Amino acid sequence: MDRILSPHSPEATAHNHLQENWFSWDLDSINESLVSNCASYAAFDRYISGTDLYILPRNQAELESILKRYSYDAIHNAIAKSRSALQPGGYSRVCVLAEKSIRDILNSGDNVNFLLGLHRHDSQNSPNDCSPTRPISTQ
Repeated sequence: MDRILSPHSPEATAHNHLQENWFSWDLDSINESLVSNCASYAAFDRYISGTDLYILPRNQAELESILKRYSYDAIHNAIAKSRSALQPGGYSRVCVLAEKSIRDILNSGDNVNFLLGLHRHDSQNSPNDCSPTRPISTQ
């Protein structure tokens, strides 16, 4: 993860804050910036781990789409766990902030090429066809 996000990035800081303060992060109100940065971090973490990644992205647009979907899942999880309600329009603002964070990370350095190539070696080792490895005798 350090290859994509430094430990002192807003996303990593938000993730660490929520992990360490899970019992009190939402007592007064939901911090939209905190949730969006944490969702962005969670999206990259989920992609890097390969969890639920069945079709590999071929380009930046497909990669960004996957990461956005993962961040929406993280946003929904945070809202579901929260004891406070979002302010009116808060969900849209959190989604926009998470999307911006994802775009900024993808557009910095060589992150797109690194992430696109990350799971390629796994797919090259597995056969693409569904032919059996041994013949099946039929009588």
